[in-house]
Amino acid sequence: MPTPPARIEGQIAFIETLDALKQVSRRNLVMDGSRCENSAEHSWHTALMAVVLAEYAPGPLDLPRAVTMLLLHDVVEIDAGDTFCYDEAANGDKAERERAAAARIFGLLPPEQGDALRALWEEFEAGQSPEARFANSLDRFQVLFQNRNTQGGTWRLHDIARPQVERRMAPIRQGLPALWPVVQSILDDACASGILKP
Repeated sequence: MPTPPARIEGQIAFIETLDALKQVSRRNLVMDGSRCENSAEHSWHTALMAVVLAEYAPGPLDLPRAVTMLLLHDVVEIDAGDTFCYDEAANGDKAERERAAAARIFGLLPPEQGDALRALWEEFEAGQSPEARFANSLDRFQVLFQNRNTQGGTWRLHDIARPQVERRMAPIRQGLPALWPVVQSILDDACASGILKP
């Protein structure tokens, strides 16, 4: 049976739209400090982290589901932009902007496919399933390494202190508890070396 033209056209429109994620700049620097990363790079990096760090999940994990969440989790930034996690004012309407973006972007796909991918995005946002908690933890964990490797990167630039970072990293306690000591060690070292305010 031939593929209905409208179906493939919608899928191609979605795929072409995804290219715009490469143009969404984040505040975080790539680890050599040379430039800010983009949201597509961040999504790719966290998805590969899931493959490498799956053994630390606290229980059974549907890894392909978690990887798909990580590949999708920032797609909405094509329309909504990247919202800096420490910018309280910008975070005020973030959920509303991202829901509108999700409706448009996932709406490009055939309905059953768009609904399934949007459901995975919503599952990530809710952070309730083991896969969503794992994926959310990696989303936070990656930024920790960026700041460590850029001598404080966005922490120094935006005058961020350890309590703020610990609140941001808190999902790791449940989603990847085996790695919480790594978080604490990195923060201890960052404070000791002066790249993070205590």
